[in-house]
Amino acid sequence: MLFFADKYYLVDAGYPNEYGYLGPYKGERYHFQEFRRRGQPSGRKEVFNRAHSSLRNVIERSFGVWKQRWKILQNMPAYPYKTQVEIVVTSMALHNYIRRSSQDDAIFSEYDHNPNLIPDDFLPDIVQASAVQGSQRPSRMDFVRDGIANSLMEQ
Repeated sequence: MLFFADKYYLVDAGYPNEYGYLGPYKGERYHFQEFRRRGQPSGRKEVFNRAHSSLRNVIERSFGVWKQRWKILQNMPAYPYKTQVEIVVTSMALHNYIRRSSQDDAIFSEYDHNPNLIPDDFLPDIVQASAVQGSQRPSRMDFVRDGIANSLMEQ
């Protein structure tokens, strides 16, 4: 199995697949609902997209629970930048503490009992093929994505 030590952001199809940003394959099935309706992924691009979608769902759900608990994050007042950073860091620290120490937390329970629940403001995007996709030179991240996809196929 290949190991990719570089760090990168997991992004949706709206971002270019350039250095530091790892997006899905465009023009391939992506969302979990599509795989449930039409069966298992076929080919390495769909296998990668399903794994990418799964990881994005985990991230989106985490942010959804966090924003649901701390309403101030949904519409941050015009505090100075330093104050906004402190609010984000403090609320995340408290969020993580509650998650680790409370087994009966209502907000976490709602998400834990419904693995398909995704907050309304974090709906996954639609991945579509780009008209210029075929004419662009592959980026470094295209090779990283291909390597990950190949590694997933070997498992």
